[in-house]
Amino acid sequence: MAGGLLVAACATNPATGRRQLNFYSEAQEIELGSQADREITAQLGLVDDPELQAYVADLGKRLAAKSERPHLPWTFRVVDDPVVNAFALPGGFIYVTRGILAHMRSEAELASVLGHEIGHVTAQHGVNQMSKQQLAVGGLMVGMVLAPEAGQLGQLAQAGLGLLFLKYGRDDERQADDLGLRYLVETGYETREMASMFRVLEGVGEIAGASRLPNWLSTHPEPAQRRERTSRLIAERGYAPGEVGGERFLRRTDGLVFGPDPREGYFQDGVFYHPELAFRAEFPRGWRRANEKSRVVALHADQIAQVELALSPARSAGEAAEAFVRQEGLTADRPRRTQVNGLPAETASFEVARQQGSSITGAATFVELGGRVFRLLAVATADRAASVRRELVAFLDGFAPLTDRRHLDVRPQRIALVELPRAMSFDEFLRAYPSEADPRVVALLNGVDDPASSIGRGSLLKRVQGARVGD
Repeated sequence: MAGGLLVAACATNPATGRRQLNFYSEAQEIELGSQADREITAQLGLVDDPELQAYVADLGKRLAAKSERPHLPWTFRVVDDPVVNAFALPGGFIYVTRGILAHMRSEAELASVLGHEIGHVTAQHGVNQMSKQQLAVGGLMVGMVLAPEAGQLGQLAQAGLGLLFLKYGRDDERQADDLGLRYLVETGYETREMASMFRVLEGVGEIAGASRLPNWLSTHPEPAQRRERTSRLIAERGYAPGEVGGERFLRRTDGLVFGPDPREGYFQDGVFYHPELAFRAEFPRGWRRANEKSRVVALHADQIAQVELALSPARSAGEAAEAFVRQEGLTADRPRRTQVNGLPAETASFEVARQQGSSITGAATFVELGGRVFRLLAVATADRAASVRRELVAFLDGFAPLTDRRHLDVRPQRIALVELPRAMSFDEFLRAYPSEADPRVVALLNGVDDPASSIGRGSLLKRVQGARVGD
């Protein structure tokens, strides 16, 4: 039966003609992508630049029209994330970050990245990996029926398999590279710019260090290997020169926010400042922290405690607190009215029992500020809660209005184009047009390998304007 089901689930890869595992129809594939697109858009946010969004979407759709699946509802978005990254969802949903755009130097480089991600969709790599996940989880379910006591283990294994199988394999990545190269050729772009893009990604990894590789590289073959392989294929096939689109692309990215945007919150000396929402909050020092679009979190080094700050959809602190304590699985006290640094608030303590290990204890405080309700959540394992009590209380009591103009008025760094008035070396450019960024980063942004080499008059170079804010 299992063998028969596998045969039935095999489908033809639209891009390669080979058979591969696929439990999803095309309509289901599109619906999966559409649902995830809504979540990603809400979680990451989009760059507020309609012209840039339209520019990327137009280029992506021209490439997708040359693919094996031109009929898909192709969607291309620039997400507001400083990380160097690009990714695709099943059904034709493609994303590039403003972080990777800032490091590009031509339209052909952008086309090479979009083409690669289009290749993942046309070859159905996403639904293939999801089908493998579904098959593996099905095997776990059989084991859970035969041994019900393994249920808890089964749930943990499913989560792990989800993370494992949603990463593309090296063969998928090479196939996406090959498809992207095909789309570059068919749309008339310079193929050598794909190899150039790999050199950019290689440089990002070198500057960041091995422990901080960009997300786009985490599941891909080494960019140096990909650059060499692509250069070899281009030389062997003798592709004709194509369009680069350097100036056109650079003009589109002039003024692009570079790096983390402090207007959306930043940490400085253990304090989190949010200029747009005009608040500050004390976070435990030494904990691992993350500022996400929908929340700010910090995790204890031993993973025994966590704090989280997020907006509540409720209209008042009382309404938010009442809804919170009514949640299933919580044993909570009645909310009580209080004040946090002069702001109206409600707070409640609670406990969550667990089948295995220590229960979870915590407190939630809901604070009203500027017509919004903020939720501050502090939790710890019950057996270790006493050791972090002081830090959790300080977090819950550390929310306050932000009134200091030094923090309210901060601005992000931005890419600024400079048209050279005369020929000069890159070192001379740095002296004449200083950037508030590591010179190695500025060199990478401009594709400069030799700082002493001469750059012609009229060339467009990028500089980074504005001071970096935060830790």
